[in-house]
Amino acid sequence: MAAFGTVFMPEMAISWFDGSSWSTPELVASDSLQLHPGAHVLHYSSTCFEGLKAFRHADGSVKIFRMDKNLDRFEQSSHLLALPPIDKNATREMIIDTVRRFAADVPEAPGSLYIRPTHIGTEAAIGKAAAPSLTSCQYILVSPVGDYFAGGVAALRVLIEDDGMRCATHMGMIKSGGNYASALLPIMKARAEVQADQILFCPNGDVQETGAANFLLIDDDEIITKALDESFLHGVTRDSVLTIARDMGMRISERDITVDELLERAAKPNCEAALSGTAAVLTPVGTFIHHGKEISIGNGGIGETTLKLRKALNDIQWGNSEDKYGWLTEV
Repeated sequence: MAAFGTVFMPEMAISWFDGSSWSTPELVASDSLQLHPGAHVLHYSSTCFEGLKAFRHADGSVKIFRMDKNLDRFEQSSHLLALPPIDKNATREMIIDTVRRFAADVPEAPGSLYIRPTHIGTEAAIGKAAAPSLTSCQYILVSPVGDYFAGGVAALRVLIEDDGMRCATHMGMIKSGGNYASALLPIMKARAEVQADQILFCPNGDVQETGAANFLLIDDDEIITKALDESFLHGVTRDSVLTIARDMGMRISERDITVDELLERAAKPNCEAALSGTAAVLTPVGTFIHHGKEISIGNGGIGETTLKLRKALNDIQWGNSEDKYGWLTEV
């Protein structure tokens, strides 16, 4: 497969808000989006998006994972960015229609069809730096993707950043492009200087999230992760993993955790760390880099609990175990 998210199906669903109502959704060529160069999104970043997947099961059916949870967050992001309100039911049908249109192109497990709903402000008004776009557009891109770990699972190296923040605190719970852009240069610097794969942002010693994923610390039978607030993204994968872990009898502690506590726990032999997100589900972290020192997490390798949780979630997504949570939608 090509690099994740670089191959797109030739058509996308699209709908336009004219200031009073949404147009009837239609399928158009994926490269046919036209915007005025003064569009609000191009100057003031009035944009949000979602990331979810559709999976092909062994019986040939195609199921979308946790679409309703992603739609709730899409609606929330649009509201917090002062974009026109989406019609969740209409957006839901746009997603289903698009996946159904390309159902034959959904790869077999461990591949999937990545789904990217996007909402952008379209009003041509460069004088509205302090005012919202009254018009907007939403569209649904889909991209067939392969196994994220096709080259084999490897434990990541993560730089702990005590001072910097991924984004403005009140923007953290919004899935917006500007949040990712603000983390890019620090991540590139960390890769070049200390060969880190990611940065764990911990402003004032408060452990939050990395540039593109939520963070979980697994200490024996306990998962510790920051309690939901507006400073970081409320990950759907994070929620799914915590739900499964509770049912496995693990203790879930959603609370603040300091860098000092993080490093103290990381030294314990049964400790693990992982990053959660749509693309890789759970990615193991083997090494922290802090103030020039490298600290192994547990044995520095891939944790057994991380693998167990990832497999349990994959088994639901791929149809290998019962969907007792009602997370799958058939198209």
